[in-house]
Amino acid sequence: MKQAIFNKIIEDKKQGKKSFAVLIDPDKVDTASLEKIVALSVDAKVDYFFVGGSLVISSHLDECIQYLKSASNIPIVLFPGSPSQVSKYADALLYLSLISGRNPELLIGQHVLSAPFVKQSGLEIMPTGYMVVDGGAPTTVSYISNAAPIPSDKTDIAMCTAMAGEMLGMKLIYMDAGSGAKHPITEKMISKVRSNVDAPIIVGGGIVDAKKAMANCKAGADIIVVGNAIEKNASLIKEISAAIHS
Repeated sequence: MKQAIFNKIIEDKKQGKKSFAVLIDPDKVDTASLEKIVALSVDAKVDYFFVGGSLVISSHLDECIQYLKSASNIPIVLFPGSPSQVSKYADALLYLSLISGRNPELLIGQHVLSAPFVKQSGLEIMPTGYMVVDGGAPTTVSYISNAAPIPSDKTDIAMCTAMAGEMLGMKLIYMDAGSGAKHPITEKMISKVRSNVDAPIIVGGGIVDAKKAMANCKAGADIIVVGNAIEKNASLIKEISAAIHS
């Protein structure tokens, strides 16, 4: 089984290196905006492109990934909102299990249906415990999953959820306040999770500037994901990347 990207994440964690992932939703980019994002990302030495969204109603997933492949050497990791969001052109797949919710379909049900297709894709598969945290605004993932997010001040619940996910075999923990979150995940919650799990921690949602990205890194995040803020202002890529890599 391929493990190149996961091994890189583990090695970076051991060395205390922080990584920056630019999240691209194929529904929200056109050729011009994609070209700009890629150029800025290459220049800023972005570590990963995460590609996906809660819906992805367009048919441009493969096209988007193929363009990213042709325009840069930045690894492409699928961040799927559904089993249909799988592309053989990517490098790896976050195989998400919504461990913060209680919907069995998103814990294991959809995985059973997608398993043969995912296996045949040839992608590097990274089992990921996905935790949705309340960011002060309704999110598409909460609506579709019919699952309430973890309250933003309940750090013990987040800690226990992450611990359970890791003991169940999740290789990564992804804490997400959701696209367009009014309030990002607190450093207190990230720190609490960091102190109790060994798995690399990915944090996203509501991060709109370099100061918050750096604070999350100091709290214990290993990979910072920014999408919505970059859609509004792509020039943030350089500033946030510099802060994370510092």
